[in-house]
Amino acid sequence: MKGRIHSFDSFGTVDGPGIRFVLFMQGCALQCKYCHNPDSWEMNTGKQMDVEEILNEIEPYLEYYRRSGGGVTVTGGEPTLQAPFLARLFAECKRRWGLHTVLDTNGFCEPSHAQELLDVTDLVLLDLKQINPDKHIALTAQPNDRILRFAEHLNEINKPVWIRHVLVPGWTDDYKDLLELGKFIGSLPNVSKLELLPYHRMGVYKWQQMGKEYPLEQCPTPTDQEVARARNLIDMGMDII
Repeated sequence: MKGRIHSFDSFGTVDGPGIRFVLFMQGCALQCKYCHNPDSWEMNTGKQMDVEEILNEIEPYLEYYRRSGGGVTVTGGEPTLQAPFLARLFAECKRRWGLHTVLDTNGFCEPSHAQELLDVTDLVLLDLKQINPDKHIALTAQPNDRILRFAEHLNEINKPVWIRHVLVPGWTDDYKDLLELGKFIGSLPNVSKLELLPYHRMGVYKWQQMGKEYPLEQCPTPTDQEVARARNLIDMGMDII
């Protein structure tokens, strides 16, 4: 079995605790208007690698991961599209080295498809993009019902979760939506952290290189005050539960 790999980073510091080997998988069913890796959407491209080849890339940096309390993170694209392959990778990382494993996912996945992967995952970073179903379709081209079910499943199996939400002015910063997002997060006792991520434009050049029109060309990055407002509204929603 081989996985389709977009790229990897041997010194990641923002995708879970500590220093991490971050593996970007190829393929995604969502097409987020602010995606910074649009070149990862296509399923049938990327470099094909087997588990042993990836382990060979990880091994030289093991001491950094262990000393920092880090490990291995899989992201994308959307890693659950290749869940069986990644279940093997995580299982081998644990068997050989006892490494901490993180799944960074948009949750657009049936729980039964990803259960073997979840069994060998220590922490899930779940990206909740928009709580409003119609706005979610406008933002990502897909509904969010499957994503919310996946979040509830993670709670049912008591899997540790960090929630990620990208704050995009005019798209994900509505007062009511942020309150509702907070209520939903507050209903999930397995969530230990919320990462509110300000929208950025660092991936725009990839859209240009691919000859794609960037949908949020006129969208500004949020100010510190706007981020603080959003955080307060989410916290208010969480307190309502």
